[in-house]
Amino acid sequence: MKANFKRPFSQYVKKARKPLQLVIEDAVEDICANPDIGEAKRGDLAGIWVHKFKFQRQEYLMAYRPPTAEQRRPRAEIAFLMIDFYQVGSHENFYEELKRYLRTERTP
Repeated sequence: MKANFKRPFSQYVKKARKPLQLVIEDAVEDICANPDIGEAKRGDLAGIWVHKFKFQRQEYLMAYRPPTAEQRRPRAEIAFLMIDFYQVGSHENFYEELKRYLRTERTP
């Protein structure tokens, strides 16, 4: 599966130090290999999954939207599957910022 990085995700990774960037890269590879590794969210964040990982005793969260089960079903034609990575960061204000971004993304 191919990764598609949204603006908040890319900005956070760009500003992060190199060791954290490498850990984030490993987490992205893990998610691309197994999209069901995270936890599915409900309510306002329905369709979003969050994967938690630790770096230097600090817990980080990574929000992504994997392809649906219907999209993952094998077909005769070649399917190109994408995982959208929305945000990564520490737990503080993570969900509020994610909701704010998703609201702005949905409005034209």
